[in-house]
Order: sequence, then structure tokens, then C-alpha cells
Amino acid sequence: MARDSRVKKTAFQMIYGRTIIVMILLVLQIAMLFYLITLAGKVAAFVMSGLSFVLLIVVINRKGQPSFKMTWVLLLAITPVFGGLFYLFIQTQPGTKQIKEKLAELEKDTRPYMQQDQAVMQNLLSENPQMAQLSHYLCDRGGYPMYQNTSVKYLSTGEIYFEELVNQLKKAEKFIFMEYFIVDQGKMWDTVLEVLKEKAAQGVEVRVMYDGMCSLMRLPYRYPEQVREMGIQCKMFAPIMPLLSTSQNNRDHRKIVVIDGVTAFTGGVNLADEYINEKMRFGHWKDTGIMLQGDAVQNFTMMFLTMWNVDEPQPPTFRPYLTPHILGDEAAGYVVPYADSPLEDENVGEHVYLDILYTSKRYVHIMTPYLIIGHELLQALTYAAKRGVEVELILPHIPDKWYAFQVARTYYRELLEEGVKIYEYTPGFIHAKSYVSDDEKAVVGSINMDFRSLYLHYECAALFFNNPAVADVEKDFQETKAKSQMMTIEDYNQLPLRGRIAGQILRLIAPLM
Repeated sequence: MARDSRVKKTAFQMIYGRTIIVMILLVLQIAMLFYLITLAGKVAAFVMSGLSFVLLIVVINRKGQPSFKMTWVLLLAITPVFGGLFYLFIQTQPGTKQIKEKLAELEKDTRPYMQQDQAVMQNLLSENPQMAQLSHYLCDRGGYPMYQNTSVKYLSTGEIYFEELVNQLKKAEKFIFMEYFIVDQGKMWDTVLEVLKEKAAQGVEVRVMYDGMCSLMRLPYRYPEQVREMGIQCKMFAPIMPLLSTSQNNRDHRKIVVIDGVTAFTGGVNLADEYINEKMRFGHWKDTGIMLQGDAVQNFTMMFLTMWNVDEPQPPTFRPYLTPHILGDEAAGYVVPYADSPLEDENVGEHVYLDILYTSKRYVHIMTPYLIIGHELLQALTYAAKRGVEVELILPHIPDKWYAFQVARTYYRELLEEGVKIYEYTPGFIHAKSYVSDDEKAVVGSINMDFRSLYLHYECAALFFNNPAVADVEKDFQETKAKSQMMTIEDYNQLPLRGRIAGQILRLIAPLM
């Protein structure tokens, strides 16, 4: 009976997952607008058809990702009235515009604390001019400087991440900042919450923020009020309010912990039991994270405070939370934590991935749960393989979202034919998001290889170069690959025909999934 209950719950979560719920809410809102238009009769429909034609021209000529343009062109051409309304709704969301304006204002406030140390840049330039160029891009366009004097500890499973997180939280003396996409009641969150309560009682400032999507599936809508009663500051980012919310499409997918300004965590791990395999949903859940200690933590502090203050009426305070500079081993490599916002024209997360692919010399090894990409990343992956670079990807064998899984597999043939190697993690689900290249550089963070992460969500990651942790990321990749099934074109041809067809159809609307 218990197993049947778990199966039903899993099926429910698969069918009514977060993406589907967002789509339903969007459709409901559009339906209301559409209904009002239809009340006006044929004249209104004619006007909307004309407007859709104008929008079609706007979409084709505007700056943006070609895959998004193609999807909008299809919607506007096939369903002019609905497509026009849907496009106007997405592009004119007042809630999103307010957040964009506030973020721009807050980023100006953080600039004095995010200046590049020129001595660090000169050191990097002398070691690797190409990496110095990437660092310049991240600082100039993203606002995130590169640091030395920072240790990186790679955490190869959710269980290791959880243990280290709890240990470090217990050491907090001044403040704890936590920002997650998912928080769910269970062993992991309950354990963390107990530590947070103890620290708050000791006078440590504790702030917790999670994405408003949790209120639909994971937590009661007023859960922040319960947490605040424990002495912990708590809020949702962009709470979902059906038929009223206007920012469903841009979720806070980041995972950030900052402790006393000296220790930080990021990666793919959320605060829910499946991430530490206390709850089995899709076989073994493989996830990763990193812990930073040192100067680079300041980037994560500023990321958190910027997002926290989006809906705060009072001016933000930054100085009490700055990372104290402690003289350490300057030769331990370089680290740059960075964020990516859907409200800016710079696709920072994608550009870092592209840079690694285009500058790699020997290998690029990637773990990602989703593979729903545009022409740019597809071209970069295949071109790297054509240059003789060993390009290998590890993807899930057991998916969490059947539709995303089917779309991902539509890329297999093209990638395999061009020399990219693909593995599926046989024990279960890969949720790790990591790149590692040439024993020199690696990225670990929250950024998936799909349209949502690359263009629609708030994300974060850390790039590290010539740091000892790079070898740990590569070692973990090889150990994970040993547990995975190598896919061939013959394997792809033997996949169920209905799944391949479904994936090809869904790929038409992949940017909106």
C-alpha cells in the first residue's frame, strides 16, 4: 500500500510538475484576456490578427535567441489571436518590469564592493591570457570580479554536501544567508532548520529565501510566517498567485549559502530529501556542489543581498556583511562566482559554457540533467568534437520530466554523428550541473543546459581555474561515467518510436517548456 502511494505521488508530480503548473496558470490568464476580446466579436478578432502580423515582424527583427524567435513565429502564424495575446502578456508583465528596475538599482549599489583587484588580474593575465579575457567579460558585463586567496572543496554527492553544510552552519557566529529554489519538509530541511533555530537563538542573523513555486507543491503558502516565529527572517521570491501573479516565467533557480561572509555553498542541491537519497523518486539521485572559503565568497554575499532586497522598501546595507580579506595561499588558483539574470540582455551562463567549448584543447566533460539547447550550444559542442576535442556528456537514464527527457534525446543523433559521446547514468537521475576542461578549469552551479536555465531563470555558478578542485570534478566525472551506459546511434534507433516522435514535436515549443 505504501509503495502504491509513493508511485501515485510520483506520477502526480510528473504530470503536474512545476513547468506544467506554470503553463496552466499562464494559459488561464491568457484565456481571461482572450474571452474579453471575443466578447467584442469579429472586429476585435480581425484587429488582433492584424496586431499579430505586426508582432510577427517585431519578433523576427528583435534581438534575441533564434530558437525563441522560431517558436513565437509558429504561435503567431498558426494561432494569430491566441499567439498575439500570449506574446503581449509575456512581454508586458508589470511584475517583471518592477523587479528589473529594482535589480538594476541594487546592482548600482553593489558596484563599490565588486571591484576587480588589478593585481589578481595581472597574475591571471601572465598565466593565461584567454582566461583573463573570460574574467574581463564576467566583470565588465556581469559585474563579478575574479579572486585568488579562495579554497574550493568539491562535494560529489548530495549526502556529502548536506553533511558539510550542517557542519559549517553550526560554526556561524554573525550571519547565515540561504537562497534556494526548493525547500521541502523532511530530514534534510528539518535538520537544517533545527540548526538555524539554534543559531538565531544565539543572536546570529539568519535569512532564508526560497522560490515562490514551492507554495504550489512543497510548502504551505504562509510557511514563511511559521519560520519567522522561530526568529528567522524568511520570505518567498515572487510568490505564485494564480490569475494575479505576473512573474511565473522567471523563477529563482539559484542555490546559495553564505556563512559569516567567509564560507559559501552553491551547486545543484536543493533542501529536499530526494537530493540526499532519503526519498527515492527516480532511482539514485546524483548531485554535486562546492564550498568556497576566502575572498570570492563576497560575490555570493552580494548576489544574495541583491535578490533579498528586491521587495524591501528600506535601502540595503552591505558593509556589515563584507568578506574580510585574510592573507592566504595566493597560488591556489582563481575563482569567480557569478550570477545570470533573465532580465538582462547578457546570457552570462551560456557565454561561459560557450567559451569553455570554443577554447578547449583536449577535453570538455559535462554533467547535466537536461539537454534542450539552441543552435549556438549545439554548434559549439559539435565544433569542439570536430576539432578533435573529447566532448562527453552524462545525462539521466531515469528522467524526472518525461517531456524534457524526450526532447533531450532528439539531439542524440546529431551529436553522436559529429563525434560527441553521450552517456546515460544507469542508476537513476543526474541533477549535477558541471563543466570541466583540460585539467585547468571547471564550473559548478545551478545552470542547466536548457532554455529555462540559460534564458528564463535566475541562476548562479562558480568558475575556477588552476584550482586543485578541478581535478576532483574530473575524477568524479570519470567515476560517474563508469556507472553509465554509453549511447550509440544504434541505441538511439532502437528507442521507442512514439518517444522519438513526441520529442520531435515537443522540440517545436522547447523554448517555452
